[in-house]
Amino acid sequence: MSNVVVLGTQWGDEGKGKIVDLLSPAFDVVARYQGGHNAGHTVYRNGMKVVLHLIPSGILRPGTLCVIGNGVVLDPRAFLDELAALRRVIDFHDEQIVISGHAHLILPYHRLVEKISEDRLGERKIGTTCRGIGPAYEDKAARRGIRAGDLLDLVVLEDKIRQNTVEKNVLIARAGLEPLDPRAVFEEFAGYALALGRFIGDASRLLDAQIKTGRSVLFEGAQGTLLDMDHGTYPFVTSSNSTAGGACTGLGVGPTRIDAVLGVAKAYTTRVGAGPFPTELLDELGKSIGKKGDEFGATTGRPRRCGWFDAVAVSYACRVNGMDRLVMTKPDVLDGLPEIPVCTEYYYKGSRLDGFPTEPWMLEKIEPRLKTMPGWKTPVREIREWNDLPPAFLDYVKFLEDLVEARFAIVSTGVERRDTIFHDERLGGLLALDKIRAAV
Repeated sequence: MSNVVVLGTQWGDEGKGKIVDLLSPAFDVVARYQGGHNAGHTVYRNGMKVVLHLIPSGILRPGTLCVIGNGVVLDPRAFLDELAALRRVIDFHDEQIVISGHAHLILPYHRLVEKISEDRLGERKIGTTCRGIGPAYEDKAARRGIRAGDLLDLVVLEDKIRQNTVEKNVLIARAGLEPLDPRAVFEEFAGYALALGRFIGDASRLLDAQIKTGRSVLFEGAQGTLLDMDHGTYPFVTSSNSTAGGACTGLGVGPTRIDAVLGVAKAYTTRVGAGPFPTELLDELGKSIGKKGDEFGATTGRPRRCGWFDAVAVSYACRVNGMDRLVMTKPDVLDGLPEIPVCTEYYYKGSRLDGFPTEPWMLEKIEPRLKTMPGWKTPVREIREWNDLPPAFLDYVKFLEDLVEARFAIVSTGVERRDTIFHDERLGGLLALDKIRAAV
């Protein structure tokens, strides 16, 4: 069995939740390696919409072990609310969920500090969800963070909360807001200690044991490559490594344990929040694509900005993640369009660029060169076999493959599990397709 990373190749919201849920029957473990509850993975189960923010999408499959790694920042209240919401719609056991003791916690002051920072930036704000994710990662890097494992010792927890709250109150008071009471914060988190203690464990050791006994792991990424802290469009990025390397550092798993990386890409492009977006559509067609594709954030409800497929950006994502196989999502949203432009090249100040520049000041001035492909008249949504796909759509797929130097092995034509087409030959035994198809 293979151990596979599934991640986004664009600015997030590519439909990774559905793909992880779909592929989960072929894996024993699904492990989330970065991000916080700013991520939203939407899965449809028998017509019912389920949105997951922290718990891996594999939880919707009976018996799947779900791991939240040390690379995740965890808001205890958000986790418990998500847990309660899931219990109302599915049956699972607490033993199916493990939280790394090294995962850092989001505290009340993180949310306040982030809002203060965003308000101060004004028009230059990043467009974060203000849920405290960035400041929690800041404290982690500054070596003053509070980890899930600290919940297991209330003396240690109280001391760390007191020190951090007193320090943050200086900034909070300076912004004209009411300082936090360290004792009240501690009492709140002491309550979380009772509720979360049974989930906390050594995720790295657990995953190593699972792999050594022949069990397979699906590593689940949040956000997308272009939001990676180091390789994305900095500073308009998330605060963690959403690229494939993050699976190793965010779970304590060596790179030799990973067999393949599978990238998820929309048939077009979307972005939430601020930041450069070379192929963005600012007209009625962009709004129409957004409406048809239900392009609203699963976490915030914010409308996503829409644009054409950017082959320069996805080619870059394939390179930094070492991907040669991709999943295409939402081509059905483009059904019926007479023609579909694709970004094939970038020009900057009249000169062609060799690749994707992550500097925002350059991306803001990029002139994307588009090539128009014919649209397909036959809708792809109801199609179940690769060879039944419209010739014009297959031409579109081949055109994108040549540009990004990777092959589409799976096409998702709708929100339900059954709305999926596999190219068995291109997957080449990477996935146990018999298990996946039996569970659809």
